[in-house]
Amino acid sequence: MTHHMMNADPSLTYLTAQTRIPAASVVALKCAVVLSKWATRRRSRLALAQLTPAQLRDVGLTPAAASIEAQRVFWRA
Repeated sequence: MTHHMMNADPSLTYLTAQTRIPAASVVALKCAVVLSKWATRRRSRLALAQLTPAQLRDVGLTPAAASIEAQRVFWRA
């Protein structure tokens, strides 16, 4: 065990000591990852919709392309 791991939170030590995590934990973790991706996409698309034409040119997008992307629903990659 590394020095860093010895100073870890006891709950993290428990998790790292396990060879398998419970199935419910795997499902919860996968759900958290999906929800995080969706939230990031939503924030990014909302921010994209607020950019000016000059800012869009700076990132290499046309206003039409930005509009199409901004209108996509968050669950679509």
